[in-house]
Amino acid sequence: MASEGRVTIEMRSGGKGGDQRVAWILVDRQDRLNCMSTGQNRRLTEAVEQVGADDGVRAVVVTGAGGRSFIGGADLTELGHLDRAAARAYITGLHRVNAAIRACPVPVIARVNGFCLGGGLEVAASCDMRVASENAVFAMPEVHMGLPSVIEAALLPGLIGWGKTREMLLTGRTYDAAEALAMNFVERVVAPADLDAAVADWIDPICDAAPLAIRSQKSLITAWEDMGPRGGIAAGIDALADAYLTGEPQARIAAFFAAKGSKT
Repeated sequence: MASEGRVTIEMRSGGKGGDQRVAWILVDRQDRLNCMSTGQNRRLTEAVEQVGADDGVRAVVVTGAGGRSFIGGADLTELGHLDRAAARAYITGLHRVNAAIRACPVPVIARVNGFCLGGGLEVAASCDMRVASENAVFAMPEVHMGLPSVIEAALLPGLIGWGKTREMLLTGRTYDAAEALAMNFVERVVAPADLDAAVADWIDPICDAAPLAIRSQKSLITAWEDMGPRGGIAAGIDALADAYLTGEPQARIAAFFAAKGSKT
């Protein structure tokens, strides 16, 4: 009998001094390639919301347990027994996972190890950045199961363009890590042993940056996806002006000149 799975949170140190808190969220259902059941959807949503509510967390990493799979997609044993109402409830639950990731106030990094399929690819697409191991495999195979790709598949045109989106969703074909890099779905591909070091390459500068500025920037980037240039520019002007209410720019700029031995 397949396990129901679990989602765990581990706090790790980040930043050059190792004094910042980074939340690592582990999707663990290895006997099902970390596939997402209704329960796993709920647990992952709750985990993301929990770490997002922690003002001391500077960044989040989402990854899959074991080396075989990031998230292998939806749980087909569950999908095979749904009716229309249950299907709507299931896919809405998976959307809530992705909505929580996108709403998380700090950067969320997808650490992709192995299979990244269907709903798992949508989870990765919802993250701010993606690093993949050389053995990672990507696909949106829903059409072969009699289903369209939905919810956060709508993010794909902004990541890989309309042509590649159509190819991926209409053919259901599989892509290796090198192809995923070439189409700009992932930002980096490394050997499996180097995944954590590649994550640290992003985590350290994020942790060393001004924390309120990082949160403001994350919020702006997410908002820009739903805005035209005019609205995005206006929102950016407001965000920069509001930053001066926090005192963070004044303190950071003064520290910069003090370190340079310059007079302001």
